[in-house]
Amino acid sequence: EVQLVESGGGLVQAGGSLRLSCAASGFTFVDYAIGWFRQAPGKGREGLLCISKSDGGVYHTDSVKGRFTISRDNAKKTVYLQMNSLKPEDTAVYYCAAQYGNWCTGVDYWGQGTQVTVSS
Repeated sequence: EVQLVESGGGLVQAGGSLRLSCAASGFTFVDYAIGWFRQAPGKGREGLLCISKSDGGVYHTDSVKGRFTISRDNAKKTVYLQMNSLKPEDTAVYYCAAQYGNWCTGVDYWGQGTQVTVSS
């Protein structure tokens, strides 16, 4: 069974940090690019960052540039999202997703999401 399980969400004050984890199982992790997305209340799902299967490249959207970083540990089959300088507008459900191949051109598997709430 394919699983992507996010963890590490919670409540944090503005300016604070959180690190989210995405633990994968049930597929060949090293063959997949992994992305992080978020969905705020009343808004569509937004792609944030993607890390290639080879860890050789990262894409990030402008809204998180310089504040969020993505990394992966292939031995642990886990991808991390380090979020710094959090803002209330970062409040959302955060999802990780896996795409077969070297880049996040689509989504093959989704995680269930983890809630991040940033208070002002």
